[in-house]
Amino acid sequence: MSTQKTVRQSADTVEENELRLEQDKAEQIVDALNTELANSYVLYHQLKKHHWVVEGAEFLPLHEFLEESYEHVEEGADEIAERAQALGGVPVSGPSNQEERATVEFEGEDVLDIRSAFENDLEMYGDIIESMRDSIELAENLGDYATAEILRDILVTLEDDGHHFEHYLEDDTLVLEEATH
Repeated sequence: MSTQKTVRQSADTVEENELRLEQDKAEQIVDALNTELANSYVLYHQLKKHHWVVEGAEFLPLHEFLEESYEHVEEGADEIAERAQALGGVPVSGPSNQEERATVEFEGEDVLDIRSAFENDLEMYGDIIESMRDSIELAENLGDYATAEILRDILVTLEDDGHHFEHYLEDDTLVLEEATH
């Protein structure tokens, strides 16, 4: 393994891009994209945690739903990172950098009852959805319609998954009351 290291681009920098988006505009959009990327990975890890620890009568459908949800988040995060790079930026990548950059907060390591966990997930979805809408507006205002479209597609999936969390949190259930006590 070579001991020589060459830094091709420093983190938190934006170079000229071939997409012909002015550098000052690209810098603003990459900054927003890195926030969305960081938020995505905080949500991803929280959903993954819930996927690992879910128990009870509804284990299998919840386990599968959580897996599908964190896969959607990861797919969106990949698109966000690739767009940041295409605009000349460096996607925020390390866990500590992502946590520092995120505007949402991981619920912690404790295992919560599934209703509380899902309430936390839904709250985080809501925060990320609001942030994503702001980033879409920023991209549009700066003339980067492609980034706005990419984020819109991700937003549709986030809203759909968030809506499913709402359904799971409703009080109607097929589980007998005596099974929950």
